[in-house]
Amino acid sequence: MAAPVGGQVFSEILPYLEVNQGNKEEIEQVEEITAPNLIGKTIQEAQKEAKENEIEIVIENETEELDKQNVIVKEQIPNSGITIKKGSKMYIKY
Repeated sequence: MAAPVGGQVFSEILPYLEVNQGNKEEIEQVEEITAPNLIGKTIQEAQKEAKENEIEIVIENETEELDKQNVIVKEQIPNSGITIKKGSKMYIKY
């Protein structure tokens, strides 16, 4: 009884999540890397290292007045050492 409803839900959600439902040849292989340790670095240094690793930094509570040269990263998600895909987002707190 739930199968038709579940099928409809997934058929609507999967394209939104950009999940490929096609052939294996169409699936793009994304290189995986180990998340770098950004804790203790300035935000400017963290952004440079993220760019080198082809990941995106999202700074929690970022303001225009934020001094990226002197503010130190206190937390990061995902933690360093975790395997992530290139192009992933890394969230940091200062």
